[in-house]
Amino acid sequence: MCGIAGIVSWCSEKKIEDLVSRMITPIRHRGPDDYGIWKDSQTGIGLGHRRLSILDLSIHGHQPMCSSSGRFVIAYNGEIYNFAQIRDELIKTKMAPEWQGHSDTEVLLAAIDAWGIEKAIKKARGMFSIALWDKKKKQLNLIRDRVGEKPLYYGIVQGRFVFASELKAITAIANNSLQIDRNALVEYMRFGYVPSPASIYKNIKKLSPGHILTISSLSDPSIPQAYWSLDTEEQVKCRSDLAGCNDNELITLVHDTLRDTIGLQMTSDVPLGAFLSGGVDSSTIVALMQAQSDRKIRTFTIGFNEKEFDEAPYAKAVAQHLGTEHTELYVTAQDAEAIVPEIPVIYDEPFADSSQIPTTLVSRLTKQYVTVSLSGDGGDELFAGYPRYQLTEALWNRMNGVPLSFRKLSSAMLSSISAQGWDRVLGLLPKNRRQTINGRRVHRLAQLMTATDIGEMYVRLMSQWQPEEALVLGIDGQQYSPISWLQTKSPIEAMRRWDVQQYLCDDLLVKVDRASMSSSLESRAPLLDHKIVELAFALPERMLIRGDKGKWVLRQVLDRYVPRNLIERPKVGFAIPLGNWLREPLRDWAESLLHPSILKEQGLLDEKQVSFMWQQHLSGQYDRSTYLWNILMFQAWNSSTLNNIL
Repeated sequence: MCGIAGIVSWCSEKKIEDLVSRMITPIRHRGPDDYGIWKDSQTGIGLGHRRLSILDLSIHGHQPMCSSSGRFVIAYNGEIYNFAQIRDELIKTKMAPEWQGHSDTEVLLAAIDAWGIEKAIKKARGMFSIALWDKKKKQLNLIRDRVGEKPLYYGIVQGRFVFASELKAITAIANNSLQIDRNALVEYMRFGYVPSPASIYKNIKKLSPGHILTISSLSDPSIPQAYWSLDTEEQVKCRSDLAGCNDNELITLVHDTLRDTIGLQMTSDVPLGAFLSGGVDSSTIVALMQAQSDRKIRTFTIGFNEKEFDEAPYAKAVAQHLGTEHTELYVTAQDAEAIVPEIPVIYDEPFADSSQIPTTLVSRLTKQYVTVSLSGDGGDELFAGYPRYQLTEALWNRMNGVPLSFRKLSSAMLSSISAQGWDRVLGLLPKNRRQTINGRRVHRLAQLMTATDIGEMYVRLMSQWQPEEALVLGIDGQQYSPISWLQTKSPIEAMRRWDVQQYLCDDLLVKVDRASMSSSLESRAPLLDHKIVELAFALPERMLIRGDKGKWVLRQVLDRYVPRNLIERPKVGFAIPLGNWLREPLRDWAESLLHPSILKEQGLLDEKQVSFMWQQHLSGQYDRSTYLWNILMFQAWNSSTLNNIL
């Protein structure tokens, strides 16, 4: 696991090495073990690399690395898990070079030399962001893994093409030339993250997962090209083949594919462990790790003193049953208070998934013992684990039978009373009911009632601030943009696809990547191996949902290793008691960022809406922490960066 950065200016530039050095310095945490720069001053290209040594700890794993032919130079972040098989294939077909070491980087370069870029990438199973310079064609190729586990930003800054693993590498040489993109800010406030391919800055983008971007010159910009999707002919055939299999055959197929994938991802020349929450996903990963290990697997979890948020006892019970070497850390409000000032620097771009706090803390705990940790990320999206899938489908089926004109009229009536007005009316209800019914939820129902398809309804459910609420100033025509492909799939599959392509990629994987890499810890997600992803989307839906429970097939796999009574419980997620923390230990910090005079001077957010919601939260009448956290994380980021030109 590493960090990469680089520049192409397409002209002679003597200071190219200095510029690349300035870029890789702020991302040292991604690779504290080694660094390297390769340059061609005549072309004006420089590639930089920070190394976290995982495989081949010797100098033979140093990057940037040149291919044996001398044609290609690579700076690469990630892991190719099946590099040994690729190496064997190259040897068998007599296309292998004279090996210098045993790193996956050297094997990847040899595969590119032998087969070309796209064929080599399609053979690779792993997580990666790659910068590959082709000396012969004078082309830069940027490549991102299929699901988006590893980040890659790019754009034009002061006449140069730049790229990097994190934005801070780009801002290091931007000289305050970057501007906040208010349209991206709208999307951030809506979702709590900036969806790909946008970034918070104008003219800087994220490379979409499963894509290759080829740059030949600044005057000839390229459009990223997909090299992988869920709709290939092979995927259609796989779906057809599995349709005739019975339950036991499919359970065995999922089990064996998971076992083999996890076995691949346990390859490491440094200590390895796993995050364990005690839920289905992480417990399955740990169970299959322990089954393939001749020593106790190290497992790690975070707990909370507030019982409604604490899953540590469940994780401990699973660890004891599996016989792992288990470590847990209990998080207090004081721990959160101490880490909050670091969040904007760690996440580098506004990011408001509040589980970023425990994820960062558990990464720091884990790094004390191991350098690589496996996680259960992706299980809910791939295997339909979220209850919201069934709930959305049921709600849409009920509303779809009502004429749209009547729904629009009803929506207008509900919306005609302000959220504050509804709050006053609903304030007459008992306090326990006011915790679940409030003015914003009435307005949310009104918004859902006008949805023209289930896709629009689902995306609205996944949103916090809606675009039409106009929280962000200076933007005209804020509205919902429908996702057309949602109309062509089964509802459950459509929602899973949206989650994989946006929520998983731009929220969950960003959270884990930045949290783990801030501690120089490599996090691996076996469930996101593309073979698992393709299998999950080829399975008949009966294998995913039975009754009111999702992840049915994963539960059957886990039943082989862990008793059901240790797993079955209501879904909690990696949540924190944020509402209480904002009213107490984090209150002074929050108020310093939300003061109306500050918001008014910035001219980005509607200070009246913000102030009203903050007062509602402080009163204890309603929990507005989710909405407020989006604002607070943006304000904290904006105040911490030098590049906040409006």
